[in-house]
Amino acid sequence: MLNYTLRQLEYFVAAADRGSVARAAERLNVSQPSVSNAIAKLEDQLGVQLFIRQHAQGVSLTPTGRRLHMEARDLLRHAEDLFDSAHSANSAITGELSLGCFVTLGPLFMPALVTLFTQHHPAVTIRLREAIQDDLINGLVNGEFDLALLYDLNLPDAVESKPLARFAPYILLPEAHRLSGAGDISLTDIADEPFVLLDVPPSRGYFLGLFEAAGLQPNVIFSSPSLEMVRGLVGQSVGYSLLVTRPRGDLTYDGLRLVTRPLSEATQESTVCMARLAKSRPTRLMDAFDNFCQTWFSEHYGDG
Repeated sequence: MLNYTLRQLEYFVAAADRGSVARAAERLNVSQPSVSNAIAKLEDQLGVQLFIRQHAQGVSLTPTGRRLHMEARDLLRHAEDLFDSAHSANSAITGELSLGCFVTLGPLFMPALVTLFTQHHPAVTIRLREAIQDDLINGLVNGEFDLALLYDLNLPDAVESKPLARFAPYILLPEAHRLSGAGDISLTDIADEPFVLLDVPPSRGYFLGLFEAAGLQPNVIFSSPSLEMVRGLVGQSVGYSLLVTRPRGDLTYDGLRLVTRPLSEATQESTVCMARLAKSRPTRLMDAFDNFCQTWFSEHYGDG
């Protein structure tokens, strides 16, 4: 028979999320002693220490607490699902979704996805954070993110993904470049020219791998983790670049025109996917957002 309660788990998760009993009490609109007593009782019932208490600095999770934190949060989500299902098989999708997104994909896809989804499900709150691939993976593993939109590259076994769309790499040129009027362009035709590298993993390895596969060495003159910085440098005729993400407009921030050309080499396409922690059980909200994204990408970019 279970001795702990969902309320105790709720107080524990709130304190862990905010690193403070005081902030947890404020968030839950209860007294600090109520939160402290519930956590202490939970620790007694489980026979473990969940927090290291530092009076001036709040609380921090023990190794056991970190493991149970993610499991407790998952259990609370499914308890909410059970409550909704008990009231109506057609109950509205509600709750909070923690969503991560790869930095170059966010501005292109997330405004439409988040806006349209919440229009269909107004009782849903989405917390969105852009990050690099490694931080997104770590966020899925430690429970910071429910889902993450990213590239299907170098994903560990702990992360499960579903493809949404595939995109071919292309060459980005300034308008006045000698090859701007060409059709397909081979890396051999341009490899010796100054190259502006999108320097964020896994994009860096992917683009450099294209040169390596062709037996070429790029002449990297600038590198930046910012997609718009790369586009701006190319617009100023500093060099050319290789990219996958393509904004709708072919102008830089400072108004210079860019030209895109396909690669003549057969290359591996980049797959954009929706990822989650493989061992977690998706909630109704997670499934709803995942299915919505599958449909949206299919309608706008063809089958994934």
